[in-house]
Amino acid sequence: MSCILHIETSTTVCSVALSVDGVVVFERVSFDGPSHAALLGVYIEETIAFSKKAKYHPEAIAISGGPGSYTGLRIGTSMAKGLCMGWDIPLIAVPTLRLMALQAIRRYGSDDCLYCAMLDARRMEVYAAIYDATLATVRDTSADIVTREIYEPFLDQGVVCFFGNGAAKCRSVITSGNAVFIDDIHPLASDMVALAEQSLSVKKFDDTAYFEPFYLKEFMATTPKKLLKSVEQRPTN
Repeated sequence: MSCILHIETSTTVCSVALSVDGVVVFERVSFDGPSHAALLGVYIEETIAFSKKAKYHPEAIAISGGPGSYTGLRIGTSMAKGLCMGWDIPLIAVPTLRLMALQAIRRYGSDDCLYCAMLDARRMEVYAAIYDATLATVRDTSADIVTREIYEPFLDQGVVCFFGNGAAKCRSVITSGNAVFIDDIHPLASDMVALAEQSLSVKKFDDTAYFEPFYLKEFMATTPKKLLKSVEQRPTN
């Protein structure tokens, strides 16, 4: 019997799930975030309480490995590492965009198109990767500035499905007749099961001590414009 605890915190959605032999037996989800700092610990406690009562013993922790929210990924990774070290079990990192693509493929169900998973990276930038219907990578994850031309090489070949919280900003820019937008695709812990089970079956684990989420680009703290303006206007001696 395989039992995996799944944690997903890469977007504003916070979710935790427990799977046994590939089936979700317990789940907690909140779409009201970002509230990971307040909710994740509570969800983990509830999941552990359920697993103890049902006599399930997690043999691995699966987390969404990024890209995504810097803060969200840090919170999820810290929690997962603590559990792995405390229970002496391995860590499995599932690529966030791949997780989203699996969900989109299941929902749309077409073998004759490409699937472009997008996460909002603020302004007109998205983190995006493109997969085919078998979940094979067609284009690796990159930080894209959304323009009319950037996805044209793929759209010229056929239908491309766009989805994720970064896809909304593309609707007014990507106007090709081959562009399809799928709503309400969120990376969720319950959808990590199949990918995590694959890794568990071949013992493909991540180094718990040294694992870092895939941020794609460095997090940069910026100075608020109001503060900059006040500094510029401050008299000098």
